[in-house]
Amino acid sequence: MTQRPSRPLAAPARVIVTRHLMPGVEARMRELFDVVLNEDDAPMSREQLIRAMQDCDVLVPTVTDRIDAAMIAEAGERLGLIASFGAGTEHIDLAVAAARRIIVTNTPGVFTDDTADLTMAGIIGVPRRIREGTALVRRGEWTGWAPSGLLGRKLAGKVLGIIGMGRIGQAVAHRARAFGLEIAYYNRKALPEALERMLGARYVANIDALMAEADILTLHCPLTDETRHLVNARRIALMKPGSSIVNTARGELIDQEALIAALQSGHLAGAGLDVYPDEPNVDPRLIAHPNVMTLPHIGSATAEGREDSGHKVIANIRMWADGHRPPDQVLTALVR
Repeated sequence: MTQRPSRPLAAPARVIVTRHLMPGVEARMRELFDVVLNEDDAPMSREQLIRAMQDCDVLVPTVTDRIDAAMIAEAGERLGLIASFGAGTEHIDLAVAAARRIIVTNTPGVFTDDTADLTMAGIIGVPRRIREGTALVRRGEWTGWAPSGLLGRKLAGKVLGIIGMGRIGQAVAHRARAFGLEIAYYNRKALPEALERMLGARYVANIDALMAEADILTLHCPLTDETRHLVNARRIALMKPGSSIVNTARGELIDQEALIAALQSGHLAGAGLDVYPDEPNVDPRLIAHPNVMTLPHIGSATAEGREDSGHKVIANIRMWADGHRPPDQVLTALVR
């Protein structure tokens, strides 16, 4: 099979979109493509996804649409582009797509600030026991101000440990510095010294060492075979008593059973979670814990970000349909 298109398509690209997108994005798609939209926003089943892949030039999935090797093997001959909505690509078998000469694109960089902003909500909210305080007021049990009531921890002078210092990790560091946090980070390689100085960030070459000194740990690395359960029982045990974890990246980065055990024992004071290993299911033990902020995967949920992501998808499709390499093509050689 040759990778399509090596020249512009003769007719508008047949595009199938798996979820409801922003109205402006869908309107533009109607103008440009032979598009099938999912206006009721119901997630497609595996069988529906396979049928869609057999009937289009371009599939536009989201990060919740798992597209594995067997599904790609059943795709039609016309499928030439998977233009994913979102930055993550772990939901697609990239190696098999490449073997079938199907190009995969994503929308990187769009949600950097949005995700960093939400991460800060956890970094601030967990030490200050925001969820617990909100619940107290809503239950009608707050009896008024007291000198020792609902004491949390101040941020200034504490160590924020960042695992993954890409776009989002750097954006979090930039914000956190304004709150007086000391920034320490782990990455596959250190940032340039000038960038470290600008962010006020210090490189730690070992994850264990970073976790041992962090008062608050936040995760901003991709999900791969190597990073799955990166935060496990052994590493959580290295953390200071009373420390906390924030995760707005991927749920599978944390061993959830180990996290729950540490929360229930009191070793961890709390957690701020926007992602879970079995979404949309959230473990009831996390929901029950008074100082766990459980959010419904809204790190990228801003109107501006979702609009921009949709238009990135459109740009990738148009470039591909015109016979050019899409700007956001995911190169399998760079995926670990």
